[in-house]
Amino acid sequence: MMDFRPVGYVIGLLVAILGATMLLPMLADLIEGRGEWHVFFESAVITMLTGVILAVSCSNGVGEGLTIRQTFLLTTGVWVALPVFGAIPFLFGETEFRFVDAYFEAMSGLTTTGSTVISGLENMPRGLLLWRGLLQWLGGIGIIVVAMVFLPELRVGGMQIFRSEGFETMGKILPRAQEIAGQISMIYVSLTVVCALVYAGLGMNFFDATVHAMTTIATGGFSNYDSSFAVFSGATEYAAAIFMILAALPFVRYVQLANGHTTSLFEDSQVRGFLVTVFAVVLIMTVFLTSVFPHHWEQALRESLFNITSIISGTGYASVDYMGWGSFPVMLFFLIGLIGGCAGSTACSIKIFRYQLLFASIKTQINRIRTPHGVFMPTYDGRPISRDVLTSVMSFFMFFVLSLGVLSWALALTGLDFITSVSGAATALANVGPGLGDQIGPAGNFAGLNDTAKWLLTIGMLVGRLELLAVYAIFTVQFWRR
Repeated sequence: MMDFRPVGYVIGLLVAILGATMLLPMLADLIEGRGEWHVFFESAVITMLTGVILAVSCSNGVGEGLTIRQTFLLTTGVWVALPVFGAIPFLFGETEFRFVDAYFEAMSGLTTTGSTVISGLENMPRGLLLWRGLLQWLGGIGIIVVAMVFLPELRVGGMQIFRSEGFETMGKILPRAQEIAGQISMIYVSLTVVCALVYAGLGMNFFDATVHAMTTIATGGFSNYDSSFAVFSGATEYAAAIFMILAALPFVRYVQLANGHTTSLFEDSQVRGFLVTVFAVVLIMTVFLTSVFPHHWEQALRESLFNITSIISGTGYASVDYMGWGSFPVMLFFLIGLIGGCAGSTACSIKIFRYQLLFASIKTQINRIRTPHGVFMPTYDGRPISRDVLTSVMSFFMFFVLSLGVLSWALALTGLDFITSVSGAATALANVGPGLGDQIGPAGNFAGLNDTAKWLLTIGMLVGRLELLAVYAIFTVQFWRR
């Protein structure tokens, strides 16, 4: 029988840490003086006590590592449990949400999706706005550790190709997680601080700069305003685009840069592929806007760069309502939302490396057809791609398309129209943020959806953030028979 104590111990510790971070928005509310500080004080006490009790009760079963089954349960369990406690301030605070809305908002934050059910953000207490930013910031660093430690060990979606990437400690999962988290945290915090300073230097007030820096580096997209990034313009959009791109690159490369490996970043085929893709799509959109609309070339370039970078990285900010640009840009935005950034970054969606592996496999197959007696082997970064990795990648694509179809169908059954159903399913599974259409598009939000649709999208966010198979595996009979 499986020992659940190591899983409960880690979840308990993380819940306690989440509770401790609630003291920061409590201080923000105290400084603002609106009398909302008690919401976060009460939430922090409940969360920390629950986490400590769970950790202490499970501490006698903790060893040096986790089994594969325990790792699967931990990976999913953390992202199910933390939003429960992250939702408490939304239940007790000024929003006075029902649980479905509070859990949706917390899940959207921790998965760095960026979809929201809150209207009138400008009038919300600062503590609540800071809490939304903190949820995404914590979720961002959390997913980097999951992507570099857990998913390669679980052989999910081809992630095993990065199994020994950049770190020496192998074998025991928990010690390796601590090592990677320690090294990456310094890079993550540094990027956030620099981003906040740049935003402040470009005219944002201190609070806006802090919150938007957290949600930019987390590629989360929560803003302090209903109109998202449209409140800011000019140089701030260029700065945001740069930091969204930096956040969508593999953080392990930054660690290597800090250790003196100056060429490691641009030697990564993921990085080159991602940057080329962004450049190409921005160029296409800029030409389109200057040709079809009376856009000045600088405005067209700025709006294209910002919004395309936001969608392809999964951040989900919007500086304009691009639904008004016509059908071609809308379809392009939908497609690039299914590309994503690099593995080992805070970016989400399918990830650029999977497309590179897919194209390498297709190229090899074409060569075999053209030259039946030739010997061809697909390669990635100059290394042969094993059949195990290719099978994992193909399985991921199959399950993603299947999940997208099933979720779209389920949303349609709740009464949503075609565009809302399909784009809602895509934005949830890809963790992008805004969907398409008048209701959940860049100018709307998810508040008006029915409860069933919100629960379906919440599940979609969880499944998409954990690369699908890490969640699906625990629902198989074979998983529980071992």
